[in-house]
Amino acid sequence: MKAFKLFKKFNAEEDGAVTVDWVVLTAAIVGLGMAALAAVRGGTGALTSKINSHLSNMSINTNAL
Repeated sequence: MKAFKLFKKFNAEEDGAVTVDWVVLTAAIVGLGMAALAAVRGGTGALTSKINSHLSNMSINTNAL
């Protein structure tokens, strides 16, 4: 009989369910962030390479005023 009361009390509490919800939502946000990172990773690498080559070809004029 005591085990039945314990089970009823466990079944009535909702604190654990809220924790599970937050864990699932956090995992979904992290997953979406990783997907977005994977989507833009190639483009940013190419852009970085172009910026690097452009800046490497620049010269600085030290004879100004």
